Amino acid sequence: MSEYPSTTPAPLISARGLTKRFGTFTAVDGIDFAVAPGESFGFLGPNGAGKTSTMRMISCTSPVTAGELRILGLDPAADGPAIRGRLGVVPQQDTLDTDLSVRDNLAIYGRYFGLSRAESKARAEGLLEFAQLTERANDRVDPLSGGMKRRLTIARALINQPSILLLDEPTTGLDPQARHLLWERLYRLKQQGVTLVLTTHYMDEAEQLCDRLVVMDKARIVAEGSPRGLIEQYATREVTELRFPVGVQETLGAELDGLGDRVERLPDRVLVYSEDGEAAAVAAHDRGLAPETVLVRRASLEDVFLRLTGRTLVD
Repeated sequence: MSEYPSTTPAPLISARGLTKRFGTFTAVDGIDFAVAPGESFGFLGPNGAGKTSTMRMISCTSPVTAGELRILGLDPAADGPAIRGRLGVVPQQDTLDTDLSVRDNLAIYGRYFGLSRAESKARAEGLLEFAQLTERANDRVDPLSGGMKRRLTIARALINQPSILLLDEPTTGLDPQARHLLWERLYRLKQQGVTLVLTTHYMDEAEQLCDRLVVMDKARIVAEGSPRGLIEQYATREVTELRFPVGVQETLGAELDGLGDRVERLPDRVLVYSEDGEAAAVAAHDRGLAPETVLVRRASLEDVFLRLTGRTLVD
């Protein structure tokens, strides 16, 4: 479990041995983590890794099977309503009220948190501006684009001015422009001191948004750290991608040995992990290898993710 110096504020979320079972199936298997105030913390993993089950326990919508979980210093089993009142939750699927206008989706939702009608309307106007939806305030929800609906869902989750914002796969299904706009909105929230906790299977999203993250696989945490720290720990500075003509790669053997710190053979290419990608490419040429294409790039979180969780397709 992450430890914080005594001068650092206590974590807003802490878990030790956190476990979730559904009958004989274990969805979350004894994980430890902690989230600091103002931090952007991510759960990264393939489908079925246990990310959403963990988020449901944090949001107090699914009981803990075993282990300890504290949110804002409170026990979800005893203090669920008090915790939920201080959370903002953005589920995987938008749950907007399509019979209401964009503005009313915010203002009426605020009433659920005990806000006065005037206060709820005032907060709604500010959130419409934050989400860049002021011009669509009187429109129904159905005609909105996917990106607009997602921004409205996030704005609605902020109506109670939460201490923690939980986001489950916040940009799934959005086009690149909508994703980048959403990232910018979330970064603004972080600058304002909102603690963000998100799940994602997008590597670039995790690199963009997360100060720190855990990689989950098969219900367990397999790595923890900052995106850059994880890359330094589990990958090399650069990766050289070599693509060979059809039928050639299958014949390669010792020619690939020692080209880098690690060599990975994929069906369509060879990945050489090293500190100097250009040097690895030159070494391949000096050994008489003749790839059709050579790409030298910086190692990414995706390289870490695939090394830790494998390349087998998970349905």
